[in-house]
Amino acid sequence: MWLYSKKLQYPVNIKKKNLKMAKYLMSQYAGPDSEMSAALRYLNQRYTMPDDKGKSLLTDIGTEELAHLEIIASMIFGLMKDATIEEIKEAGLGGYFAEHDSGLFPVNPEGVPFTTAYIETTGDFIADIESDMAAEQRARAVYEHLMDLTNDEDILRPLAFLRQREIIHYQRFKELRNYYLDNKIQKNT
Repeated sequence: MWLYSKKLQYPVNIKKKNLKMAKYLMSQYAGPDSEMSAALRYLNQRYTMPDDKGKSLLTDIGTEELAHLEIIASMIFGLMKDATIEEIKEAGLGGYFAEHDSGLFPVNPEGVPFTTAYIETTGDFIADIESDMAAEQRARAVYEHLMDLTNDEDILRPLAFLRQREIIHYQRFKELRNYYLDNKIQKNT
């Protein structure tokens, strides 16, 4: 159980519409290396961790990823707010609009819906942690690519914050993996 503070972990203050950028951000809303994928991956993997240390870390990072999902959702919504039909069509979001209007729906920039195939879990806690480390590196790279697509500081600041959190998560997963390996922790049977 945790307490919910009714504020974003990092403030989002979008001042200008930018539907193309909103479309690009959908990669981190519901793509394979998105915040949604990470949250569900970690919250599922925590059950096969061999001890409370691992369960706690995956719970903490998984719930933080939900907060990051909320940041991305706020950015997408702000970037699309008050868009005209012509702007929507010009940004290549006509199909999205036809099905969802201005509602948020978990798709990637190409309109491919979120799939549970993005959620990796093997039951082997070392394999899962190493997969999580790689997922954090992929997400960091996606944030860097997104940052290359804009010069708007209202977009860059939250993206830089999210990018930095991917680096921290990678480090925490690496520390956990090393702890298990150094202490020869075995899978619970």
